[in-house]
Amino acid sequence: MLYSHYDDISPRDWRAKFFSPLEIACKGTGEILVNEDLLLCLDNLRHQLGKPLKISSSYRSAYHNAAVGGAPRSCHRKGIAADLPLAGHDKSKLIELAKQCGF
Repeated sequence: MLYSHYDDISPRDWRAKFFSPLEIACKGTGEILVNEDLLLCLDNLRHQLGKPLKISSSYRSAYHNAAVGGAPRSCHRKGIAADLPLAGHDKSKLIELAKQCGF
């Protein structure tokens, strides 16, 4: 579901345990496209990893996607992508856990 701003999401409707709407929302506009499958996979990955994960980019509005040079048909535009910085994480372990979690 598309919301014009992450503040428009009721806490009772937010299903992610480890990530807030702010973390998933467009960094440029605050707009958010909620993809339940992505949220549940991210939450499961965070749970399996046992330590925090930072999301540097997830949903991007058309405006913000263009501003950062994103591809017009980017998965970020569809709400099905999340970029995770690898600092402080074992890359091989993170990739293996991500596959187990449905990525």
